[in-house]
Amino acid sequence: MAITSAVCNSFKVEILKGVHNFTASSGDTFNLALYTSSATLNKSTTAYSSSNEISNTSGSAYSAKGKALTSVTPALSTDTACCDFADVSWTSASFTANGCLIFNDSASGDPAVCAIAFGGDKTVSSGTFTIQFPTADASNAILRIA
Repeated sequence: MAITSAVCNSFKVEILKGVHNFTASSGDTFNLALYTSSATLNKSTTAYSSSNEISNTSGSAYSAKGKALTSVTPALSTDTACCDFADVSWTSASFTANGCLIFNDSASGDPAVCAIAFGGDKTVSSGTFTIQFPTADASNAILRIA
């Protein structure tokens, strides 16, 4: 089992079918769910699943389906369309995560957008766990279409 960073193949087809709307004020709700090292997430992932999703080792900071992301309306950087989200945090958290899945919580079946590997287990103990998104430009954006 492994988590591999990739834009999901099903998402590539779904954007051409108009399934996903990333517009900040009127678009869909996208969530970020955290997973253990036992999860298998990669380009073949098609939808959110609770299988091997993390759980709190204490407290109640994390809930199933993770957290909703605050979308920033996509824009062009040179000739590349870029999607960005505001950083997301869990406070008073105690858990270990190995990667995450961004998925469309508004669309039927919670279709997957992309899987992100953290490069190993990341642990927080009674602290704040933050996902910091990269700069939204043609070289760094978390989701980009060139």
